[in-house]
Amino acid sequence: MTSHAERFEAARLRHQESKSVLAAFRASKEFDLDTFQIDACRALESGRGVLVAAPTGAGKTVVGEFAVHLARHMSGKAFYTTPIKALSNQKFNELVEVYGSEEVGLLTGDVSINSDASIIVMTTEVLRNMLYVGSHTLTGLLHVVMDEVHYLADRSRGAVWEEVILHLPQSVLVTALSATVSNAEEFGAWLTDVRGDTAVIVEEHRPVPLWQLVAADQRLHDLFVDEDGRSINPELIRLQRDEQRQEKGGPRRRSGGRGGGRGFSRHTPRRDDLIRQLQRSAMLPSIFFIFSRKGCDQAVEECMRQGLNLTSAEEREQIHLTVENGVADLPPEDLAALDFPAWAHALERGVAAHHAGLIPRFKEIVEYLFQRGLIKVVFATETLALGINMPAKSVVIEKLSKWNGDTHVDLTPGEFTQLTGRAGRRGIDDEGNAIVLWHSDIDPVVLAGLASTRTYPLRSSFTPGYTMAVNVLSSMGYHRTRALLGASFRSEEHTSEL
Repeated sequence: MTSHAERFEAARLRHQESKSVLAAFRASKEFDLDTFQIDACRALESGRGVLVAAPTGAGKTVVGEFAVHLARHMSGKAFYTTPIKALSNQKFNELVEVYGSEEVGLLTGDVSINSDASIIVMTTEVLRNMLYVGSHTLTGLLHVVMDEVHYLADRSRGAVWEEVILHLPQSVLVTALSATVSNAEEFGAWLTDVRGDTAVIVEEHRPVPLWQLVAADQRLHDLFVDEDGRSINPELIRLQRDEQRQEKGGPRRRSGGRGGGRGFSRHTPRRDDLIRQLQRSAMLPSIFFIFSRKGCDQAVEECMRQGLNLTSAEEREQIHLTVENGVADLPPEDLAALDFPAWAHALERGVAAHHAGLIPRFKEIVEYLFQRGLIKVVFATETLALGINMPAKSVVIEKLSKWNGDTHVDLTPGEFTQLTGRAGRRGIDDEGNAIVLWHSDIDPVVLAGLASTRTYPLRSSFTPGYTMAVNVLSSMGYHRTRALLGASFRSEEHTSEL
């Protein structure tokens, strides 16, 4: 039982908060904020930076939106950074809807819109380059949102995130949004060292439950047979043994339409059969992750050859009008060169590809149609998993390995979690479905390890190169450059290991 003094203090705090910036922000939303979102927003309003580590789909971006709201309230600037252009374009459109086109800008390297706006969405590399040249656009900057900050582990581009964190003026508050990582406290402590007081907000609850499934033969098998995710389905172990017997017995039989390539066996379902099964089970829309642009395009062509049609007459009409309006200003000869008729034909049947090889206009149309439930199946590369607002009822991963530019490597638990996290739409679906396509060399034990690993460590990929050294030296001088390089998260990791 609470005392009179405690009730009075609680009432005083509620009254005080009712007049806060956060109260006005919450009132502008059609939904109430979760506890972790409120805690993070309170930290920002109190003048602290924040690191929010939460599962995909939990609503981390609400905290980033509040950082933008705070900057506006204080008559300052806010930058919203993302790892890829597609996510920048999407966030730009979302913020324009809230604040209007005059208040929001976009900078992605090849696109520059309203660069003097008070709110600018940009790729992280653009901000890094601004810091090196001392751009006037930085004047008045109060808040920087770093969406998908766990991308700093990327071996080719991750160092850019650390460069930005280290170079930003100390007056700027950083809102770092990350997938769930096991060393969030360690990363948050480093942010406090280099940026000042930073609140670490960790949310492990996934708002939409996720079922782990394996597509083999004509069935969807549960990966686990218990609620705790510890007991592997014995049927999958039986399938693995059958594959091993086939391997010893001679050449493996393959049937067409399974994506082709090494590893697909007689237990691997055809794509069109699996898609029809998902349709019958009300598990569409679905994203099929194929780690190849060419593979995505070939999958669409294959579905068309096999007569797949997932849309109603009314939906096809809506798609047709959207597509025609979306390309109305493109010259006919350009559309012909892009094989527009075949692309539009597939869209009208509810099937599309999404990858960096598509022209931006085509990608935007695919995203728009998918978000509105008109596209039922998208074959995508992994870039679609980086925060783009294209959640689905189910996600299908065709292989557990990918080409990293040098060789084929297995998916990490973090990559697997990021991909499957697109399944289950908050406020729409009661559950999501993560489906792995059976192939001959699949190991159910390894798959179970990927699926049951809820968190994974965030590791720095910071490796100073010649270009970085020249840029930092020219803008900061020798002594500050040496101090900066010694302050990287990679240095912190190595120090903690000693």
